[in-house]
Amino acid sequence: MSATGTAAPGYRPGRTLPLRVEAVRQLRRRRTMVVGGVLAAMPLIVLGAIWIGGAPGREDRTSFIELATSSGLNFATTMLFMGTGFLLVIPVALFCGDTVASEASWSSLRYLLAAPVPRARLLVRKLTVALAFSAAAVVLLPLVGLAVGTAAYGWGDLKLPTGATLPAAEALPRLALAVAFVFLSELVVGALAFWLSTATDAPLGAVGGAVFASIVTGVLDAVTALGSLREWLPAHWQYAWADALQPQLEWGGMVQGVSLSLSYALILLALAFRGFARKDVVS
Repeated sequence: MSATGTAAPGYRPGRTLPLRVEAVRQLRRRRTMVVGGVLAAMPLIVLGAIWIGGAPGREDRTSFIELATSSGLNFATTMLFMGTGFLLVIPVALFCGDTVASEASWSSLRYLLAAPVPRARLLVRKLTVALAFSAAAVVLLPLVGLAVGTAAYGWGDLKLPTGATLPAAEALPRLALAVAFVFLSELVVGALAFWLSTATDAPLGAVGGAVFASIVTGVLDAVTALGSLREWLPAHWQYAWADALQPQLEWGGMVQGVSLSLSYALILLALAFRGFARKDVVS
């Protein structure tokens, strides 16, 4: 802005901080490569553990983990089951909690705003890229699991803990629906991490705060004395994606889980934008 309060010649707020530029910056960061490497390696680690320890006995296969060796689809489902609740929480919290706070910790946030990038646009750009990377992380684990499992155990129908079987052609889109639900259910974690990221200059505090909150809600959900109050905890619905893999598709739990996650996420994001708009950025 000029001294008279008018925009400088050629300045267009809508052209500042393009998504492509922010995406490339985040992609080149070491933490992105580490997260991608860990998630891609996890199916190989699990496969190695199965080979070393031996496949589960066939007489008592009552969980997705015990059915992991039945087919590539079963192995991918097992990876999704193992990632839900903690493993996939970490990359979502990391991508969303590190994005703004890291700029502040590097003392580069004020220079971005001095570019000048409007504050709301800065948050929208960073949030969009963070959610895109979070979605990629959630998809990567079962996708690599599907490739590794198919190579090791072949392509076949999805066997369920109930004893039923879903044809592969039907199970694959159902598994995609389950992955989509996991991502949507993690939005509350991402929104909390993003809010904390706008309120602190310590990336570890934002990421750790979101992960800690996820752990606490999981612990509280295990307290049966809370009764129906547990239904207000996002962790209560985190495994509702299993309903997508039943012989008869069930929507009830997934709809409630997504609705709760989106409601909390919208509130937390509103707090993030409101707080950042009034924040005195000095770093």
